[in-house]
Parts: sequence; C-alpha cells; structure tokens
Amino acid sequence: MTHPAVIAHRGYAGVAPENTVEAATRAAAHDDTAMLEIDVQPAACGTPVVIHDERLEGSRDGRPLTDATGLVWETPLEELREAHVLGTDATVPTLAEFLAAVPETVGVNVELKNPGTTELRVGESLSSTECDRRREVWQPFVERVVADCESFGGDLLFSSFCEGAIAALRAVADAAVAPLVWDDLEAGLEIARRYDCEAIHPPRNAIAGTHLAETASAGLSADEPEIDVLEVAHSEGRAVNVWTATTWVQFDALAAAGVDGVVVDYPGLARGSSDR
Repeated sequence: MTHPAVIAHRGYAGVAPENTVEAATRAAAHDDTAMLEIDVQPAACGTPVVIHDERLEGSRDGRPLTDATGLVWETPLEELREAHVLGTDATVPTLAEFLAAVPETVGVNVELKNPGTTELRVGESLSSTECDRRREVWQPFVERVVADCESFGGDLLFSSFCEGAIAALRAVADAAVAPLVWDDLEAGLEIARRYDCEAIHPPRNAIAGTHLAETASAGLSADEPEIDVLEVAHSEGRAVNVWTATTWVQFDALAAAGVDGVVVDYPGLARGSSDR
C-alpha cells in the first residue's frame, strides 16, 4: 500500500478555524502534514485573501463563517482583516500573512477560487475563444497571487476548478498546477493534458474500485466511474490528489487504491490507516 501525502484541507478545517493563520500554524505542527490546502480570492483592492466562500455571511455546521457580510471582493481589505472566522478570535488573513506563518518544510496548495466575479465556468473544458476570454478575467488576480507567493520557500501547487485560472497561471508563472475536477472526469483530464499539468485533483468518489465510488457526490453519481482517472493520470505521468477525506476508513481506501495525496479535514487519519 502506498503512503499518500497528507494535505490539510483549509488547515484541517475539522479542528481549526478554516483558512486562518491559526489553522496554518496548528496544521504545520503535525508531523504527518505534507501540505496545506487553502482558498484565495481578492479583496476590494485586489489583494489576495484566504477565504473559501464568496460571501462573508456563510456558515459551517451552524456557526457563522464570519461576523461580517457582503461579497469578499467588494469588501475593503481592512474590514476583511477584522472579520472573525467561525466565532473565534482568528480573522481573515491576506495570502502573504498566511504564507509567512507556514514553515518551508510544509508545502501549500493554493486554490485559485475566484478572481472577483459571480460568472465562473466551473469544471468545464472551454473552447479556445472562451478560454482566452476567461484567462483575461483571471490574469490580474493570478499575477497578484503569484507575486505574494514569491517569498515562500516551500513547495507550491496551484489548483482551480476553472480552466481560465489554470490558463492564466501558465501564462504568468512556471509553477506546478492541477485542475480540480467536479462532475466531468474527461473534462478534467482534457484540461490536465492541455496545460501539461503536474497533477489532477478529483473528488474521493471518482476513484474506481473503492467503496467511495458508491456514493453520489461532487456532481458524480453513485456508480462506478466510467473513466479510471487514477490509472489514466498515472499513465500520463500526473499525480492524483483526492479531496476530501473525513475518516481514516476513507483515507485507507484511497491509500490502497494508490493515490498520491489525500486532502483531509482532520489530522491523524493516516495514522489510523490499516497499514500502520
């Protein structure tokens, strides 16, 4: 059985206020953490900030996401930096502040979440004309993200559900990138090939031959996948990092299948795996 890299989802969102500096420092302190996964989008001034939802008044398990309201990209930076996350003292950080809290021994997967628009083309393989248009939308924000990442000395991996973001990243930086897959495995593979991506990130129920494929999620049905994305990606030389495991049983099944990395909500899931 392989030993997949443990990727802390939003800094182990199951045990810490997601996408915050507090989550970063706590997650990095775990010996089995190989990488942190975070979400970035712009403040009103264009500064990249680390937050998942488009709106500040979202919720998680009955808790308000923040004590602020409005669209992230319409909110002034100082208001965002004062917004408390999930009822804690932790606040929304800038990308630069977040990366400064991460030791170089731990990598960071930066998910390009949103360039500041409600018009997103999620999980689609685009025509060349539409892709050029979407790349232009994404590029100013991607340039800001890449600039903020330049001082970070650890491993970096960029990912996105949007082809426009991946096209923009390839246009401005020589960095590892991965398409996030939603409901179309073939589209994800097409995008990975088009940009010669180093990795691909499918949902956990997309991995053929596991019990996880029997559950409908992420736009995929509860049927065995028609495409063995793991086999195809590996045959093309790409890593496969799967999202998101919440139990050691799920982690164990993905490890047995041979994935390269698993995005997880809780620390210690790899230590609960049956091969330990």
